[in-house]
Amino acid sequence: MRASVISRRRDEVISASLSPEQVSGPALRTFFRIASAWGLTTDEARMLLGAPPRSTFFEWKRVGDAKLARDTLERISYVLGIYKALHILLPEPKTADAWIRKPNAAPIFGGESALYRMLSGHVADLYVVRQYLDAQRGG
Repeated sequence: MRASVISRRRDEVISASLSPEQVSGPALRTFFRIASAWGLTTDEARMLLGAPPRSTFFEWKRVGDAKLARDTLERISYVLGIYKALHILLPEPKTADAWIRKPNAAPIFGGESALYRMLSGHVADLYVVRQYLDAQRGG
C-alpha cells in the first residue's frame, strides 16, 4: 500500500488521489495478513473492523476485495499504523506482533493489553493506541 494512501490525520484517511474503491481491496488483504500475524480470532478481527456481520466478514476474507465504508477504511488505517509503529519500535517481528496482547502499565491501558483497548468497538480507541505508539517512536 502506498504511503500516500494512509494519512496520519484522523479526518483524512484516504488521500485525494485514490478512491475508496481503489484502496479497499489492498486494505482488506493487508488487514487480514496483520490479523494473522497478531493471531486474532474471528471475533477480534471483526471488532477491529467495526463488527460487520459474520457473513460479510467471511465474504471479505474469501474474496479479498469489497467496497468498504470510510469508517472501515479508517479502522484499517489505524491498524496498519499500529502494525508499522510496532515493527519500527520492536524490530523482532514476533516481539512486535506479540506486544498487542501483553499487559501494559501505561496509563492509557490501565494494566490491560493494547488489544483489549482496541477491542472496545470505538474507532477512537484505535486512534489512541496509534497515537501512543507514534509518541513512543518520536513521531
